[in-house]
Amino acid sequence: MFKVYIYQKCSTCRDAIKWLETHGIPHQTLAIRETPPTPAELKAALHILSGDIKKLFNTSGMDYRALGMKDKLPTLTETEVFDLLSKNGNLVKRPFLIGNGKALTGFKPEVWKKML
Repeated sequence: MFKVYIYQKCSTCRDAIKWLETHGIPHQTLAIRETPPTPAELKAALHILSGDIKKLFNTSGMDYRALGMKDKLPTLTETEVFDLLSKNGNLVKRPFLIGNGKALTGFKPEVWKKML
């Protein structure tokens, strides 16, 4: 079963959940702010996403800008990134789907259809 981390007020997240339900794909929905992905999930996602650490970040979010992540990100180790993301769900690109050896960030129906 897939885990899907979402923010309830995010229309893209709601669209992703609706898409999963329409396609009969079993999933567990988790609130990304209250229960961010674990460091282990983030590490697995990074591997699946071809090592592009920026794909894990909500680069358009206020927390990303407020923390100056554009400049800080290149100086952080993977461990520091995973620790930061696992403690601040606002920094994680959403929706964040993980499970069954797959990981997706953001929602593009054509990509989800191909991957799932």
